[in-house]
Amino acid sequence: MKVALAARKTDKLAALVTETNAKAIACDATDAKQVDALFAQLEAPELVVYNPSYRVRGPFLELDREEVRKTIMTTAYGGFLVAQAAVKRMLERGRGSLFFTGASASVKGYAESAPFAMAKFALRGLAQSLARELGPKNIHVAHFVIDGGILRPDGDSRAGARGADGMLEPDAIAETYLAVYRQRRSAWTFEVDVRPWVEKF
Repeated sequence: MKVALAARKTDKLAALVTETNAKAIACDATDAKQVDALFAQLEAPELVVYNPSYRVRGPFLELDREEVRKTIMTTAYGGFLVAQAAVKRMLERGRGSLFFTGASASVKGYAESAPFAMAKFALRGLAQSLARELGPKNIHVAHFVIDGGILRPDGDSRAGARGADGMLEPDAIAETYLAVYRQRRSAWTFEVDVRPWVEKF
């Protein structure tokens, strides 16, 4: 599989580009023109994973309105723009997979985290609607609830306090995405929860 990685700042992708022999493309997912330019550089995609998100926290009455807007635009509206560009090309090809990365906030809103819940709920709603619309057209849409702390590759001071396997390992998350991608159409998964055993849900 040829890999393309997109981010607003591609310098942070350098190690991953080397590891995966990927092509890095600068793109702000909230900008429709940049998203269209991104997909214009790609062959018809077999799999697209939407992972960007932004979060602002705080007491509700103290939330900065522009920060709330940015949270919703990055986490939800960007998902819409990327999905629209991807699906157009997948329909031409007659197949494809479109995966959205959610969070525990996709299914429950936490205190002082209303903007993130709003945005992640919206992204989950998009995924559900597209799964129902596009499944009959041979496009597999799935939403992944990633619930828990994710281990940092350069060591993580949080890991010890949570016990063995108390944090999500990035490779284990990736294996879950790959397993869903490889599913047969007769048994497609439309949503999966991934969490360490220590997480309460």
